Amino acid sequence: MSRLASGVVLVTAREPALSDDGPRGEDVGMTATAFLSVSLDPPLVMVSLREGSRMDDLLDEQPLWGVSVLSESQRHIAGRFAMKGRVSDRLLFEDVPHERGEASGALLMGGCLATLECRTEQRVPAGDHTLVIGRVLTARVPSADGGPLTYFRGRYRQLG
Repeated sequence: MSRLASGVVLVTAREPALSDDGPRGEDVGMTATAFLSVSLDPPLVMVSLREGSRMDDLLDEQPLWGVSVLSESQRHIAGRFAMKGRVSDRLLFEDVPHERGEASGALLMGGCLATLECRTEQRVPAGDHTLVIGRVLTARVPSADGGPLTYFRGRYRQLG
């Protein structure tokens, strides 16, 4: 499968509040290369998450999430959120331009090729992964500049 080139996205979600009057949870982000469009009517997308990962557990309880389609100039973001054993996602978002999605509350990266906000429609166990199918609530094209960041043979690459 390393011979199949794929686009690179950042999936984000916000942990639910601990209580009605307590603080909101932490923002969480994860680089994904297994992301695709499932349907145009209704608009559905799918991301594959490693079973038991922090994002898999979070999207099991939080139905709202965001997707930022990364551009070729955002390789550093992809690498940063792909690291295992990191300390805190809060620090990872600190110096990356972003805005909070109105529909999902998830952070959406600035300078990316497209952003989506989604609500989980279905979760499908698939081997050691969970396929999360989400209905697209909003879709925006904040920047048309540059090409996509791709992943091929274990490395981030650019088209061209």
